[in-house]
Amino acid sequence: MTSVPPSTAATSTSATAPAAAHRAPAKRHPLLHPAAKVVLFLLCLLPLAWYVFGAFTERLGANPAETLIRGLGDWALRLLWITLAVTPLRTWTNQPALARFRRMLGLFAFFYASLHLLAYGWLDKGLDLADILRDIGKRPFILMGFTAWLLLVPLAATSFNRAIKALGAPRWQALHKLVYAIAIVGLMHFIWMRAGKNNFAEPLVYGSILAVLLGWRAWRRLRR
Repeated sequence: MTSVPPSTAATSTSATAPAAAHRAPAKRHPLLHPAAKVVLFLLCLLPLAWYVFGAFTERLGANPAETLIRGLGDWALRLLWITLAVTPLRTWTNQPALARFRRMLGLFAFFYASLHLLAYGWLDKGLDLADILRDIGKRPFILMGFTAWLLLVPLAATSFNRAIKALGAPRWQALHKLVYAIAIVGLMHFIWMRAGKNNFAEPLVYGSILAVLLGWRAWRRLRR
């Protein structure tokens, strides 16, 4: 066996050490950066900022109350759809880091749904509870929307780590599967509301996207 002279070994070690010391650290994935959630939070607030700005500058059209009520409802649906799209996108793109944004998106969907309900009760009904309850019983599309919001409440209330520990993972997961029923009821509310003006173009788009999202989940389950 050939031995390495001490001087050569020392030279080799000293040459390797600086190289290791100056090795560039591994780059963090952008989706895992702490600022990613801050950016998403601000993006989710942009629609609300626009409606507030539009209300104060009188840019919400001839019927600002209707624009505000419907706009907030539209964003509630969009964010709910985006929340449902996180899992398929994570699988298709092989980006597991996307899962960390699902909770925030779901809570913003509830936030906009709550603002939608508040705007309806305040701007359309003057916060008259008796009138609101009569309207819910008389108009099926409002009943569908109110039902969707009620079903969202327990999901929003348990979207925290303590709730997962308190309920246990299996029960928590079973509860949060309500989101699929909520999406269907919310779509029915949207279709019924637009049917009054014989406008089915947007509901068709929303329905097609939901069919893909739920169909993918059903196909995946059947494969398993």
